[in-house]
Amino acid sequence: MPRHQLPPVIALTTWAIVAGCGASPAPPAPVASPVRLEQTSGTRALLQAVSPVNERVVWVSGHSATWGRTVDGGTTWETGRVPGADTSLQFRDVYGMSATTAYLLSAGNGPASRIYRTTDGGRSWTLQFTNTDPAAFYDCMDFWDAKRGVAVSDAVAGKLVILRTEDGGTTWRHPAAMPDAYEGEGGFAASGTCLVTLPGGHAWIGTGNGPRARVLRSADFGETWVADTTPVPSGSAIGITSVAFRDLRNGLAFGGNVGDNNAHTAVVAVTRDGGATWSLTGRPAFTGAIFGGAWVPGARTPTAVAVGPHGAAWSRDGGASWTAIDSTAYWAVGFASPRAGWAVGPRGRIVRLGGF
Repeated sequence: MPRHQLPPVIALTTWAIVAGCGASPAPPAPVASPVRLEQTSGTRALLQAVSPVNERVVWVSGHSATWGRTVDGGTTWETGRVPGADTSLQFRDVYGMSATTAYLLSAGNGPASRIYRTTDGGRSWTLQFTNTDPAAFYDCMDFWDAKRGVAVSDAVAGKLVILRTEDGGTTWRHPAAMPDAYEGEGGFAASGTCLVTLPGGHAWIGTGNGPRARVLRSADFGETWVADTTPVPSGSAIGITSVAFRDLRNGLAFGGNVGDNNAHTAVVAVTRDGGATWSLTGRPAFTGAIFGGAWVPGARTPTAVAVGPHGAAWSRDGGASWTAIDSTAYWAVGFASPRAGWAVGPRGRIVRLGGF
């Protein structure tokens, strides 16, 4: 499903029942490790983004102008390159609207930042936006519905550059006033999740590469923004790489040093007030930065998954503690339900995750 939708709870984990009067509540019953299933993508390109529409329809994207789609939960994948697009384009974000409609964002300086849309399942793509500012570098995008969407670029001339559409991407425009930014501040185009939306016009952007790692939030479809400082370390190539919200109050910010995959700098911060305040919580055991993180919608407990070039881990207590899934390299992760999630990475890797 699109990453902003909030489905009904699907209870797949079990809780121990304590018999007898006056007994204390039992802790959660032990849960087996999540189920991993390697899938065949049909491409060797580095895949950097994934967008589940539902348990059967999923879109992915990556380097060499590559896109991919499944309509059967990943049993089979169709992958290809956008016709007419330079193979140097890196589609670091994808948004799946349906089985037929999806958007791709390529990241890069100047005209390398572009947005494409398909309405026929990938058979053809329309170029909707080409960046004309040589100083801009677009990192992430997301959509609230079929008409309204938003994208973000690294800072230019002291402003974080916001781009909005209200007609499904036919036209894109900047808001009247863009938020102030530190010199060099911006998002990380690692997994397409430095920007996320929730229904009602809510959105959050995670930043780094400056003196402070911040989360900017909007409640009016990206027209205005409020910035809040987080305790996530920041600096050159360091900061928040991914943000995820399971509702309007509870969110996670994932980060680290994207320039050093061997450093144990992966960090997680949590908010319980919609992003106004943040505190550091547990960190996954794998080294290097977290490139992407996601909540598992419908899980019985607040369950999240974090991935990076040195592994994947999951938390069933809202990010306080983490358990390793594997040590495989991933760039992005997304979920439709506790039964159906996908992680993607180098050499066309697609792994289906379930059992949460």
